[in-house]
Amino acid sequence: MTHKISVFGEDISFECGESETVLDAAERAGFSIPYSCRKGVCSSCEGVITSGEAVVRGQGVCVGPASGVLLCQARPRTNLEIVPRNIKKTDPVSRKIFEAKVRKIEQPTPDVSVINLRFPIGNRSVFQAGQYLSVLMPDGDSRNYSMANPPHQNDGVELHIRHVSGGKFSQTVLANLEKGSILSVELPFGNFTLNENTEVPAILIATGTGFAPIKSIVEHQIREGGSRPLHLYWGANTEADIYLRSLPEMWAAKHDWFTFTPVLSEPPSAWKGRTGFVHKAVQSDFPDMSDLEVYACGAPMMIDAASKDFCAESKLDRAAFYSDAFVPSGEPADDLPA
Repeated sequence: MTHKISVFGEDISFECGESETVLDAAERAGFSIPYSCRKGVCSSCEGVITSGEAVVRGQGVCVGPASGVLLCQARPRTNLEIVPRNIKKTDPVSRKIFEAKVRKIEQPTPDVSVINLRFPIGNRSVFQAGQYLSVLMPDGDSRNYSMANPPHQNDGVELHIRHVSGGKFSQTVLANLEKGSILSVELPFGNFTLNENTEVPAILIATGTGFAPIKSIVEHQIREGGSRPLHLYWGANTEADIYLRSLPEMWAAKHDWFTFTPVLSEPPSAWKGRTGFVHKAVQSDFPDMSDLEVYACGAPMMIDAASKDFCAESKLDRAAFYSDAFVPSGEPADDLPA
């Protein structure tokens, strides 16, 4: 059975089956709703059900009016009227699966691998700076990784992968990868991309390998000759965790529109830079964020704290906060309500 999904205040509607999510149905119909993890963890897709009833994994049965509904997990039981954070018309999603060959593996630190994959000859992928792909594992499971290369380098992808002790992908796949190995990947996913409708200064915040999509975004602006002011804050525990520090330092030296600030939570005694929580360093520099956009990628705890504090304390418009939370991959374990 299918149900009609209508967007309150907009001339937008689409059909959604009871077995698919509102997010999936919207994409199939050619509409883009904000999302990041697609697993009901990051809250990027939160919206409002003004009328109707839906089963929402992790939230139970939601009957309108209901706010804070995870549209990536909501499956309709009736016709629905919704208010997403925003929605826009796009081309229908056209994802592709490639059998990609490992071209090079580098390990800038003991717990991070930079993997370059090459698509089969003659194959290229269309994606936007900041999007991610899904590595399809032999048992049907998957793992999501942001693409660190800019869109014009589309005959392959660059992935920054953190080694997770006891992690399924780390133990069964990553540990055995070598030059020439084949990975099955599907792309593109996500909408963690720069808002093209404004030139206001943007704050970029990364923790750990959250630097990967930021790298894609900045290198795309360099390629396109853009000049929008971008200020990157890269938060980490130690200096070694800022595993490609020389790269943003080079960008800052070459482009007056780009600024780089590393922030360490566990600095050595010789460290002369910023310390503490990365989002607090941002607030110290920008106590008034009313005329800024923020793009945060990495640990969910950082993203949650930054979103709450920036909006509550620094006048940031909630609609100007974009995020990509790096959450565990694989299907959620909790069951849907009956």
